[in-house]
Amino acid sequence: MSQKISQNEYLGGKVQIRQPVTGYRAGVDPVLLAASVPARPGQAVLELGLGVGTAALCLTARVGNLALTGVEIQPEYAALARENATLNAADLTVVEADLTALPDTVKNMRFDHVIANPPYFDRDAGHAAQNKGRETAMGEATPLADWLDVAARRVKPKGYVSFIHRAERVQDLLVSLPKVLGSVQIQPLQPRLGRDAHLVILRARHSGKAPLRFHAPILMHAGAQHGQDGEDYTPHIKDVLRQGAALGMPD
Repeated sequence: MSQKISQNEYLGGKVQIRQPVTGYRAGVDPVLLAASVPARPGQAVLELGLGVGTAALCLTARVGNLALTGVEIQPEYAALARENATLNAADLTVVEADLTALPDTVKNMRFDHVIANPPYFDRDAGHAAQNKGRETAMGEATPLADWLDVAARRVKPKGYVSFIHRAERVQDLLVSLPKVLGSVQIQPLQPRLGRDAHLVILRARHSGKAPLRFHAPILMHAGAQHGQDGEDYTPHIKDVLRQGAALGMPD
């Protein structure tokens, strides 16, 4: 990779991530996604849109002993994900491919969990980023329905699909959800008291029959507005981001 690379700590240093200095850089969203997944040691996990591997590596750092597979379309990010797997001594197989054209090695597998932090922004309603890596990560070139369809095909019966997305895309998520995925749970993430949720985590279960559950919001920051230098995460979110705690969604 020709561009400059930084190495950053996640989960209080439990996870080390090499990523580009410019372009798309992993923030808290993949960490929150990883914290929401009800995985158990010994299970198999597929991440669609792996990037440099932040969500998958944070998940295995919390749970331990997971067999991870990640699909990433950008060669530079796939290469960094392989480096990060080695750096963190993780069992992560990186597959460089378009998620809509998976190789047979992945098509022949089923997973206990499929996770994704897909591009948030519909490019029919916005402008592309100038940096190619950032645009691929943030601009929705592949329809959200395709992400959900691939996830539904790759998850085992009774397995879980977990996505993090913008709150305004909840309708798109629910409309696009394949019928085989049920027992849907929506977890809003509220930035501050008195503000609308800005992110949601959607969890669905293959062959699930339970009714839709819309959970009370999880508050991200203390206070109604930012009033101090540095971070002001709530104690719970600080534990998630710095100690690798679970987010606390019901199983």
